[in-house]
Amino acid sequence: MAEEQFIETIIGVGILLFAAKLMAELFLRLKLPIVLGELLAGIIVGPFALGGFFVVDGRQVLHINDEIKILGEIGAIVILFMAGLEMTPKEFLRGGKNSFIVGTLGVVIPFFAGYMVFQMFGYDALQSMLIATALTATSIAISIQVLSEFGKIKTPEARLIIGAAVVDDILAIAVLSVVSSIAIGEGGVESLEISDVVFTILQVLAFFGIMLVVAVIVIPKVVTPRLWKAKGSVEGIATASFFGAAAVAGIIGLSPIVGAFAVGMALSTSKVFEKIENYIGKIGLIFAPLFFAIIGAQVDLRAVSWEILGLSGIIIAVAVATKLFGCGLPAMYLLKNKAQGLRVGIGMISRGEVGLIVAGVGVSSGILTSNVYSTIVIMVAVTTIITPIWMKIEYRKEQRHDESRGQLENK
Repeated sequence: MAEEQFIETIIGVGILLFAAKLMAELFLRLKLPIVLGELLAGIIVGPFALGGFFVVDGRQVLHINDEIKILGEIGAIVILFMAGLEMTPKEFLRGGKNSFIVGTLGVVIPFFAGYMVFQMFGYDALQSMLIATALTATSIAISIQVLSEFGKIKTPEARLIIGAAVVDDILAIAVLSVVSSIAIGEGGVESLEISDVVFTILQVLAFFGIMLVVAVIVIPKVVTPRLWKAKGSVEGIATASFFGAAAVAGIIGLSPIVGAFAVGMALSTSKVFEKIENYIGKIGLIFAPLFFAIIGAQVDLRAVSWEILGLSGIIIAVAVATKLFGCGLPAMYLLKNKAQGLRVGIGMISRGEVGLIVAGVGVSSGILTSNVYSTIVIMVAVTTIITPIWMKIEYRKEQRHDESRGQLENK
């Protein structure tokens, strides 16, 4: 059985990676976001689409097993480590106030808007809270990829997107901790104490603060050429460090990507920065497209009905509007730039693994129906697809504006 799973995994990785790079080439020629091509590649060859037609000995050739999902999660960790390398601790702290404001509003507004909307549609308090929680977290791996593609990773809006998304992710995990405990517990919403909610959120924030400080102080002293002379040692120790930090983050209840991001920031000012950046860039060429293809391959559109489509339309509209208003409007004010603020709002639209985790908690506890579960999965998929398209449109506008202004100045 173990050997079968191994063969199943390597076949899946080979198919997904090949399809992702094939679609990346096509989308590059069509001048569309490469990351979108990689996502669609996963949807097309996934087990719920073309992959479902290829069966050998009664088993699908492409099956998204737990091992492939783990490889996808590793891909997310690598992407966020790469993002951390692009932001020094000073830059993160300098934008700390703005990031905290945008990140906090990016959780609070989607949560309360989602809760009220689905209460209006007749869902009970606990169901509405679970759906609202799925609307809170942002998955910035896709936004980071688009920003990198356009060479905009060091722009003010990119800094704010990354910083706010880290705050957003931390607060979303805290909200998930509270809502999950209610869902699994027997007391229900009535047993919820405000003091317990505040304590949980402060606890999660404190854990991240401690992790960031430890990473900044300790990691540069560990990952140094003075200690490691053998070829590949610095790169190996850096990899061990960000995986270790990701594991610690997971153990204490944070998303593992937060730990990887913290180590990336810690190494952004170290003497080995260029060596690590060059090395991890090559690793990212494999893990990033694999991550996006695996996300796409998990989208199951077979069970879609008119009821699910209607509910999906509502939840997608709430998901998009609340991030635009919750993150985009305050970003416009803080950056003093309408276009940059809008890009922050767009960059925060994509939902990620937290939404899927919430859906899983809801179904396993019997609180959410299969229809609601499907709508949350569709919401995650659609917001993941529209984010890179919309961001690319905005940056194309900026490029055309700059080109026309340059032509006028030349005249």
